[in-house]
Amino acid sequence: MSNIIKTNKRGNLIVISGPSGAGKDSIVERLLKINRDTCLSISATTRSPRGQEKDGVDYYFLSREEFEKRIKENEFLEYAEYNGNYYGTPKSGITDKLNSGKDVLLVIEIQGALKVKELIKEAIFIFILPPSMAELRRRLVDRKTEDKEKIINRFKTAYREINEVTKYNYVVINDDLEDAVAKTNSILLSEKCRVDRIEEVYLANEEEELHELLIDKEFDNSDLKI
Repeated sequence: MSNIIKTNKRGNLIVISGPSGAGKDSIVERLLKINRDTCLSISATTRSPRGQEKDGVDYYFLSREEFEKRIKENEFLEYAEYNGNYYGTPKSGITDKLNSGKDVLLVIEIQGALKVKELIKEAIFIFILPPSMAELRRRLVDRKTEDKEKIINRFKTAYREINEVTKYNYVVINDDLEDAVAKTNSILLSEKCRVDRIEEVYLANEEEELHELLIDKEFDNSDLKI
């Protein structure tokens, strides 16, 4: 059966932000497994890899000199300095992926997200929050990837970042991971059903004939008294 509407098949650009320790990466990892038409835009950074992180998979790990060279060559959609390190979104590949119908996820810091918002009005912005600041502190400490000073800096930054939540379209509290994934995925699905994605509404000839048949044969109201 043919569809009664034709919708724009272009993918959505989805920007996901939140304090360090909120669980953004865990949510995105699950989303990529359940959505075949969703892909991740890999960010570049000057920070060192953590744990089992791999270059070209988790991030493009660049030296500060190389990152600044790419800034001068206008290779980033956005970039920002955060906790003493650069983070940026390479332009290459994003437009092609969107045009092919894939949703593209950007997991970026809030400074960068607000720059993207200025450039791409139709992007979708989702803010991930921890259930409490006490839980955020516990997660940062339990990661055991940074010293006390860096953890304190991240915690202070988190307070500032949370004040930016009203600049996003959606907020998801990551208390239970499965629930947070389900809520975030429902946002992705609902955005596909927006009315402003409709390009054309039409009826095939056989549908018009059926409409006439129903009026002529099945809805005889000649005996209706008012």
